[in-house]
Amino acid sequence: MPQVPQTLDALAVRTWCGLALEALGRAREEIDAINVYPVADGDTGTNLYLTVESAAAAVEAVFAGHETVAAAGTGRASAAGGRPTLADAVRAMAHGALIGARGNSGTILAQLLRGMALVLAADGESAHTGAGGLRLALRQAADSAREAVAHPVEGTVLTVAAAAAEAAGGAEGDCGTVARAAYDGARAALVATPTQLPVLARAGVVDAGGRGLVAVLAALVETFTGESPRAGWALGEVHARVAVAAGPVTEAGVTAGARPAPGDTAGAGHTGPGCADDRPDDGGPAFEVIYLLEAEDTAVARLRDRLDRLGDSLVVVGGDGLWNVHVHVDDAGAAVEAGVEAGRPHRIRITHFGLGDAHTAGAAGLPPRERAQRAVVAVVPGEGLAGLYAEAGATTVLARPGEPPASGELVDAVRRAHAREVVLLPNDADLRHTAAAAAEQARTEGVRVALIPTRSAVQGIAALAVHEPGRRFDEDVVAMTSAAGATRYAEVAVAERQSWTMAGICQAGDVLGLIEGDVAVIGADIAATAEAVIDRMLAAGGEMVTLVLGDEAPGAIAARLESRVRETYLAVDTVVYRGGRQGALLLIGVE
Repeated sequence: MPQVPQTLDALAVRTWCGLALEALGRAREEIDAINVYPVADGDTGTNLYLTVESAAAAVEAVFAGHETVAAAGTGRASAAGGRPTLADAVRAMAHGALIGARGNSGTILAQLLRGMALVLAADGESAHTGAGGLRLALRQAADSAREAVAHPVEGTVLTVAAAAAEAAGGAEGDCGTVARAAYDGARAALVATPTQLPVLARAGVVDAGGRGLVAVLAALVETFTGESPRAGWALGEVHARVAVAAGPVTEAGVTAGARPAPGDTAGAGHTGPGCADDRPDDGGPAFEVIYLLEAEDTAVARLRDRLDRLGDSLVVVGGDGLWNVHVHVDDAGAAVEAGVEAGRPHRIRITHFGLGDAHTAGAAGLPPRERAQRAVVAVVPGEGLAGLYAEAGATTVLARPGEPPASGELVDAVRRAHAREVVLLPNDADLRHTAAAAAEQARTEGVRVALIPTRSAVQGIAALAVHEPGRRFDEDVVAMTSAAGATRYAEVAVAERQSWTMAGICQAGDVLGLIEGDVAVIGADIAATAEAVIDRMLAAGGEMVTLVLGDEAPGAIAARLESRVRETYLAVDTVVYRGGRQGALLLIGVE
């Protein structure tokens, strides 16, 4: 048997992250298949995997950094043999999970890891490297995660986490013994989840998030013992034990005759937190909104209250100025605007819960969620447009000024769309290579992807307007490409510095009107410059003018431009959207 760590150190954290990633990789599809709560969107396993992948990558980066310093022969890292401290490793793990958290389950897992880091990285007379430290860390993890959930519900991942912490607290011995106790307690609580949450009992499954946590704790056992407790813990055994643990569901929605499986000690009476309001059968909110937020604690407290009124499944995790916000809402734009008022949101992801997200109820078979036939993935420059695109059924990736998305983010969006065919709208000429790389990667995963080279969000709006999922893929792509190509685009922005342009020399503060990416008008007044741009564009004809207003645009500019078009171009219609913080003052499209 290979040598395994007996105490908590940086190497143990690194090993745990690697083993947890492997465990979730094996269980990913299984966990996706049993995902029925709080939304049956079949992505819990994927979200947990991506969250741990981000945590593991952050830990590896810390090790690589220390090894580089050690190779130079200087500094503390050299004295430690190129190895980071326990505090370095757990902080990196928690931060990586925070910035990479996906979905409800991933966000809660990130807070569990942050809770552990608060204990293991704390300053004190002695480091928390032994079994006692691990017990404290697991307790803090469960408590921190419960505090992050707006409305805890029994029978979810936090119930499983609480059971793990309670079992670990009563274990005597080394780290391996404590980890094993935590795993056993979590597994027993997991099997009992259908006795606590009627939607699980009706579907004949255990909680998907809790199942993922059990996999992560199994990796912790293997870290300290060298032996995996996964044997016999396959999906078939889970269903067999659930059938024993869960009795029929009564009309009141409470499981009748529920009892723990033989040999398990955790049952329906175990207290613990959960994940959001129990309303899985009424349709629920239409959108999942997730973003990272840079904000002060006081602003986050106000944000929690506002988001709690807007929707459900609210989880806000993090601290020290950086937070991960997750909520299910009907008004995606309002959820993002609340983040803008609280601080600086970024890495915004808005997902529309499609009609095909529900799983087939019942334990037999439990097929993975069926892929949609077709979906649209679009990069958008502002929160308002993100909401607009999402309402039209698109999966969106937000691109803030100076923060273009990487190809990996686009691939992740294609995966979230969960469709056999995907139309990708980059909406930016500078993203054509990034989008092409993402499309190629998605094709290797079996997804048919068509990249429409939209160069502006207004071209994407035109393409989305003619999108018809019911027609042949090639025909749909041709129609969308034609609509985008028939839309001329422009923007109005303020020059940041003196520069040579196609229209002459501009000075910092000048208002620029760019048509098809080139400066065509230099002015001093925003509305007058916008009018000049529209006049030039409509000189070649047009039927529809689309205006997308940024947050910095003057309040009266939309009415002035609409009036201008109505009075000067009698056969041309105008439509106005709010784009949010999109960089440009105004985006203009002419179809």
